[in-house]
Amino acid sequence: MNKKLEGKVALVTGGTTGIGLATARLLHAEGAQVIVTGRNPSTLAAARASLRGVAEVLSSDSGDGAEIAALFAHIKHQHGGLDVLFLNAGIVRDGLIATMGEAEFDEVFRINVKGPWLALKAAIPLLRRGGAVVLNASINAHLGMAGTSAYAASKAALRSLARTAAAELAERGIRVNAVSPGPTDSGIINKIRTPEAAAAVRSALEARIPQHRLGSIDEIARVVLFLACDDSSFMTGEEVVVDGGMTRV
Repeated sequence: MNKKLEGKVALVTGGTTGIGLATARLLHAEGAQVIVTGRNPSTLAAARASLRGVAEVLSSDSGDGAEIAALFAHIKHQHGGLDVLFLNAGIVRDGLIATMGEAEFDEVFRINVKGPWLALKAAIPLLRRGGAVVLNASINAHLGMAGTSAYAASKAALRSLARTAAAELAERGIRVNAVSPGPTDSGIINKIRTPEAAAAVRSALEARIPQHRLGSIDEIARVVLFLACDDSSFMTGEEVVVDGGMTRV
């Protein structure tokens, strides 16, 4: 059976953990040469070990313009072009509007909005006709969940960016779509909560999801693959929600 991405070059930003890591493995399994980025030294080291023979792992701050420029210069030199771009890197910072600090707000937008915009800008000259861009948004863009003002707004901005980029890149034969995961068992809840608080959050989320569970990183990765390959060839500017029915039922 032919692989869906045979001979393609794919970049996954924020690909050393969670959804990005699962997607990198799947894109490789479908024939792509994969590059992943991250900025945390410990997760970079772990990814270099676990992705040996699967993906090239590079250190790159997804919100830093100079590092983004260097990343795409490297891809141009080593690979000549790019076929799949999964703009996955992002951070979560909780806080009520009344109490969140300005620096926290700015950091969320630096990583979650400015970074993908800069990466897309740098990628455009390298993206080959027939290529695909996938942005990792979130169902938080559609919800009024207290404490998520910066994160939700940043993901709404990404959803908007996908539409605009789809319009601008259509003549180049490049499709741009967004995946919007619901609560996913990616480890992020445990990163920003104590174990007790994380367990309470999971329980509350599972109660709101019709399937009564969190999604898996592999389930999200399969949707990214769908948007990245020719199975979705007549889709651009679209958002695919993957949330177990949380916002749809």
